[in-house]
Amino acid sequence: MDTPTSKFTSWLERMRSHRLTTTFALLATLSAGILVGSVITHGVSGKEQAPNTSDVKPLVIPSATTLSNGFSQIAKQVGPAVVNINTESLPKQSQTRRGRRGTQRGPVPGTPGTPGDDDDQQPGDMQDFFNRFFGNPGGGDDDGDGPAGGERRALGSGFIVDPSGYIITNNHVVDKADKIFVRLSTDPNNGPDTEGRPAKVIGVDKDTDIAVIKIEPDKPLPTIKLGNSDGAQVGDWVLAVGSPFGLSQTVSAGIVSAKNRAIDEAPGPTGVSQTQFQRFIQTDAAINPGNSGGPLVDMSGQVVGMNTAIYTQSMGSQGVGFAMPSNIIANVYNMLIGPEHKVVRGSIGISFQSAMSSAVGRMYGFKNGIIVSTVTPNGGAAKAGIQPGDVIVSIEGRPIKDGDDLVNDISSRKVGSTVKIGYLRNGKQSTADITIGDRAKTYADLAGDNNDDDNTPQESDAGQSKLGITVSTIPPSVGQKTGISHGVIVTTVRPGSFADEIGLAKGAIITEINKKPVTDEASYRAVVNALKSKDDVVFVIHSPFRKDGGSTYVGGTLP
Repeated sequence: MDTPTSKFTSWLERMRSHRLTTTFALLATLSAGILVGSVITHGVSGKEQAPNTSDVKPLVIPSATTLSNGFSQIAKQVGPAVVNINTESLPKQSQTRRGRRGTQRGPVPGTPGTPGDDDDQQPGDMQDFFNRFFGNPGGGDDDGDGPAGGERRALGSGFIVDPSGYIITNNHVVDKADKIFVRLSTDPNNGPDTEGRPAKVIGVDKDTDIAVIKIEPDKPLPTIKLGNSDGAQVGDWVLAVGSPFGLSQTVSAGIVSAKNRAIDEAPGPTGVSQTQFQRFIQTDAAINPGNSGGPLVDMSGQVVGMNTAIYTQSMGSQGVGFAMPSNIIANVYNMLIGPEHKVVRGSIGISFQSAMSSAVGRMYGFKNGIIVSTVTPNGGAAKAGIQPGDVIVSIEGRPIKDGDDLVNDISSRKVGSTVKIGYLRNGKQSTADITIGDRAKTYADLAGDNNDDDNTPQESDAGQSKLGITVSTIPPSVGQKTGISHGVIVTTVRPGSFADEIGLAKGAIITEINKKPVTDEASYRAVVNALKSKDDVVFVIHSPFRKDGGSTYVGGTLP
């Protein structure tokens, strides 16, 4: 007979047995599910989940084709003749500097700067908007606190116009540079870390901001042709080629936006605009710092302008750039490579107002012409009887359009020649034969500078041609500081010259040449005039910063 306790115990055992059975059954089911899932998902992993792509064809790179716009052909055509120009301005407050071969160099007083005394510009001046391309990537700051002991490095562009190595660029690219180096796109090593080929200045024209420099190639160089800028029309396609921000062989495209554009015509000390000969082609081709001196070419691959300036508020391209027309470049280049290596322009010795209201012409009875503002004493116009208030209306019987027409005609005439000028005085027509004078001398007189180039002793040219330096008497302040009162001080050193190569620097005081004392400019000229090619030349120089009278000897063999 079963008791209640035994029945309960039996029931518990059955329950335990049933629960275990259920548990095992569940575990078996789960195990089977896992096994089936593993079998089903076998071969599918994170690395092997790609879909079947057997029906997709691979991409094929097509054969290269030439586009129809022609830009690439022009870039290939002119690219080899476009160069990168690097300049180096050494610290002017240090007592020594390093030469090209690591030799110690003499003192260099003064401070470097870009052309036109841009360093004197203050924020908010026109210079904040009208920036010259004296680019400075990777070099020192404008205050000269850059690397390599304060050296200032800058860059620009240029283009080769003669296979013997003559290069056209902007004057502001090379002005005040102690060293100039040129990198060609065809050079085997022309990277940004490559110094390049040394170049020397042949001549500069500040009025048009044009410079000619030269390198010495070992074989004829590729060149670029100058076109006729008068043929360029507003709306024509043009390409700007150069090295913006140091990025060599950069090409940008745009159109001719305007012609005969004048910018920043503020009058100088004489009342005459300092940019009177700067009439630009305006373009929207992207040009930036470093493009300066590079060519602006037309669709025939000929140079119609040289990139010179931008109008910007951000130091970057805003679609308003200016290029000096090729016709002006060609005329200036031909004079700079001449025997005198300088530009001589004609002048009749007057100044005038560049822009006038048409009401002025109606009031004074003329349609085309200019009213004389001032007449330079002893100038050609003054000697011919021209007076302020006269209205010049013609040149050799040809009516003149405006002041630019007058200046372009007169400046191109030979100094010493005569020209027939037609003018109105009190409404009456008259003519005068005026002798053309040297514009530089005329306006030097107008500015009160009585230093006449004709009064400069010809012997001083020997120092420029043979040595590459100019000298002057020692200023009293320097004499008091150094205790040296006899000798001459170097005022300029031409880059790439003999003096530059041997380390004779601007500011050095010369007291002896080849054991012969130099006490003044006359004794200096006497020694230099006797020097010949292949002569050894040794200078005894002194630093203007030292009062101990220490001497330094620098020398070399004249080429």
